[in-house]
Amino acid sequence: MLSKRLISCLDVRDGRLVKSVRFVNTKDIGDPVSAARRYYEAGLDELVFYDITASSDQRDIMLDVVEDVARQVFIPFSVGGGLRSVEDCRRVLGAGAEKVNLNTAAVADPDVISEVADAFGVQAVVLSMDVKASPAASIPSGYEIVTHGGRRNTGMDAIEWARRGEALGAGEIVVNSIDADGTLEGYELTLTRMIAGTVGIPVIASGGGGRPEHLCDALTAGGADAALVASMLHYGHYSVGSIKQFLHDQGLKIRMTGQ
Repeated sequence: MLSKRLISCLDVRDGRLVKSVRFVNTKDIGDPVSAARRYYEAGLDELVFYDITASSDQRDIMLDVVEDVARQVFIPFSVGGGLRSVEDCRRVLGAGAEKVNLNTAAVADPDVISEVADAFGVQAVVLSMDVKASPAASIPSGYEIVTHGGRRNTGMDAIEWARRGEALGAGEIVVNSIDADGTLEGYELTLTRMIAGTVGIPVIASGGGGRPEHLCDALTAGGADAALVASMLHYGHYSVGSIKQFLHDQGLKIRMTGQ
């Protein structure tokens, strides 16, 4: 059995670490490079860097910040935001990332998933899905893909998009619930379980983690292979070590080194 993974997300705007609730009321909370180093030294399994306004501003990702983070951490490090082409992804991987997260660009042009997978391998391609609950009859699963920080509806069903993303070459999927994001009230387990039961690639639960119990729920009842946290660590509510110890005590297989 593979170990479950603890991943932290660094949302970065204008070179600063920020956090929001449901993608609004974004606050500056510090330096992403020092946070990355601190979490790495504490035993974090993976790190995700999102340049959260690159797509909406229609600009390239901040490679200098990516390079600064990559120099500080020696764990898998993935990067997303403003990546639209194989060449964009090549620059990010060249700056030190091991994986790229495709979101808005993949919705606009799904073939970019295959192109990037062909160029760098499926292990380097993460399909990042921002999802909202939807009552629309045209969304059979009840969950719709949204883009541009949750501000733009796509009319795409989340389950169908997950299946298509896997078929196109994504090696992993991040399921980020906009409804739960930043609330600290727990992951959207129904959504996570539906995606995990649909695809054969690893699924990362994202959005809503507030207590170690929430991660345990996502990794068991939610069927996720990994859980992504932000506020829990950024605000000092919990440490990497305390979260991992709790999950270990619940009987989950967790990498416990580095504490």
